[in-house]
Amino acid sequence: MNKKEITCIVCPIGCKIIIKTNGKKFELLEGNKCKQGVEYARSEALDPRRVLTSSVLVEDGIWPLVSVKTKKPIPKEKVFDVLKQIQRIKVNAPVKIGQVIAKNIANTNIDLIATKTIDKL
Repeated sequence: MNKKEITCIVCPIGCKIIIKTNGKKFELLEGNKCKQGVEYARSEALDPRRVLTSSVLVEDGIWPLVSVKTKKPIPKEKVFDVLKQIQRIKVNAPVKIGQVIAKNIANTNIDLIATKTIDKL
């Protein structure tokens, strides 16, 4: 197993948590000040996920782009697959905040949603 340092982002303290992992097993060595830090480190070591934000082209809108995000965190290894799919998406105005722009983006079982309302020209 490899030794790794993870900076916890759960609270403002930013603990430097030292772990051992091989991607399947996790061992806490030191550095956490609370249980939340342990859970964050475990998640980062075994199943890292991120909420992805980007923008999508809008046709016939008062703005040419709409900001979007994944509804839930996606597996980190899927980030580039999701970005490739986002590049190919165009939506027609109007777009409403919270509107699903792409269902099950990149086979993640997570939807891509609009984070802004764009009215039609």
